[in-house]
Amino acid sequence: MASSQTTTEPSLARFLAEHYGTTKARFPGEGRRKWRLRVAELFWGLSSEQKGASISQNPVLPESVEDADFTADDDPLDAISDDAPGVGLLLRTDYSDEGAWQAFYAKLQEAEAELASEPAPSGADAAPGTPREGPSGAQAAASSSTDAEGDTAMDVEDEDAEADAEADDGDDGAPIFYVINASPAERARFTGISNLAALRLLNDVDVRRAPAPPQGTKRIRPPNRLVDHDGWQEVYVGKTVWVYDTRSNADQCVRLVSPKSAAMYGTATADSWRARVSHICELQVNMASGALTIDFGGLDRWDYGERVRNLEEAVRPVS
Repeated sequence: MASSQTTTEPSLARFLAEHYGTTKARFPGEGRRKWRLRVAELFWGLSSEQKGASISQNPVLPESVEDADFTADDDPLDAISDDAPGVGLLLRTDYSDEGAWQAFYAKLQEAEAELASEPAPSGADAAPGTPREGPSGAQAAASSSTDAEGDTAMDVEDEDAEADAEADDGDDGAPIFYVINASPAERARFTGISNLAALRLLNDVDVRRAPAPPQGTKRIRPPNRLVDHDGWQEVYVGKTVWVYDTRSNADQCVRLVSPKSAAMYGTATADSWRARVSHICELQVNMASGALTIDFGGLDRWDYGERVRNLEEAVRPVS
């Protein structure tokens, strides 16, 4: 099931209500996120006038969105995203240096344990507890991804699930991160993927009005849905995504992925910047509580190379 959404701002809900059912019937078995992406692809193919009309007319009531198939349908990766414990998702996309990964993961555990041990401010929710490394790859895919003998192709790396459950009983809150570490059989789908690809796997696509360009500034050309396409922008709804990549083996940092652009015109959905493992627990908690927003004081300091990669992928047809 998709994360809760609101219709107080323009969104893709009306267009989804009209086209999701036929898309689902045309591509059976793909799952909610892929079906939504296919509907969004139809939206981006409309003229400027058609885009505005399809979103602005007859807004969908919030309760209708919650009950709609495009929110309530299952997705193959729900178990490692929406339904997983934790407020953030840490996705491993490089498997070339197991020693570096283990060192990173140990530091993550230390940081979460340290944060969890700090007394919560008076009247505030308790800090999330210790991290949990989830099933390697996609737990939800285990029921459908099988080998020739019928055994699941996923390996669960939790050393003792019962012990984890007992530990959870003692936690004051949920873990901060759910760590997605794929088994060898499932690594191909995650290896080296872009920020946009990670969002599309683990979050649900939507649209919003793009930030307005400053006075005297022209809209970007050519238009791109991650920044501004006819005044609209592709955005993603779900848990915060952090990406462990090849550079992480050396710098022990991860990419923090933005589900929408910053308020500054020209920044893009799926922009990222690198944060050190010792800092990401506190960053995640503060962002989840609304106490922190990453905007670099209005400066564009996001990773330009990753932005270019995302912009190029965004215009490729959904496959």
